[in-house]
Amino acid sequence: MTVALTIDGRAVASPDGSTLLQACRSIGIDVPTLCYLENLTPVNACRLCVVEVEKSRVLVPACSRVVEAGMVVHTDSERVRLTRRMVLEFLGSSVDLSCASEELRRQMAEYGARPDRYGPAPETVSQPVKVDNDLYVRDYSKCVLCYKCVEACGTDAQNTFAIAVAGRGFGAHISTEYDAPLGDSACVYCGNCVGVCPTGALMPKTEHDLRRDGQWDPARQSVTDTICPYCGVGCTLQLRVQDNRIVKVTSPPDHDVTRGHLCIKGRFGWSFVRPPGTEKPENP
Repeated sequence: MTVALTIDGRAVASPDGSTLLQACRSIGIDVPTLCYLENLTPVNACRLCVVEVEKSRVLVPACSRVVEAGMVVHTDSERVRLTRRMVLEFLGSSVDLSCASEELRRQMAEYGARPDRYGPAPETVSQPVKVDNDLYVRDYSKCVLCYKCVEACGTDAQNTFAIAVAGRGFGAHISTEYDAPLGDSACVYCGNCVGVCPTGALMPKTEHDLRRDGQWDPARQSVTDTICPYCGVGCTLQLRVQDNRIVKVTSPPDHDVTRGHLCIKGRFGWSFVRPPGTEKPENP
């Protein structure tokens, strides 16, 4: 069963129960997103994907609003563009987006966002980088509270529920229960929170160290798909290699087995792989 609606003047027949975002993408309309991922439950946190629906008082989030018969939708009106630009400016004015995804930086340019016009970032946002384990680094001065890490830690992937959003206003932050140290929390270090973070607030320690030393260079990196060697589930790994060294492991979000999520072994357990020419000699 399909639902008939109009998007940017074009007649669209979208499957019943689909979202406006899915309907837009089905006809090639690019609606920007930040807190949305195909493998996570929409939380409507960022409001970057808003569109205008005629007869609706407010703009609606395309990632979660279900299509309705007779809807007339505008995805690029002046009101929509102004709202998206302000959302991007608010984000950029309060956090460090220097390690944000290429897509987010493109959106900043496309909408002419100028976060600097709001002045320097509030001091309450700046905080020390947390380096308390050998697997990943937490830099919450880069966190935009998109909730992706919380969803990945919860029912959408890991079901560990080690983290949530605590506090309000500029005091809102990603927290373990009672703000306990990560090692004392329920965290199992699977890194699924790292895999979905769009701003570099959560980052593999290998990537963090290379960036710190000025050696991280995606242009010199190759990506190779392989199967995780640890068990029989068959998770697809994407090995990111720079200078004959694995520097990061991810998994494709559209893979039927992993849906982009991995366990601690698949995401971080590759230090045994040695560059060519550095293999340990066999025992005599």
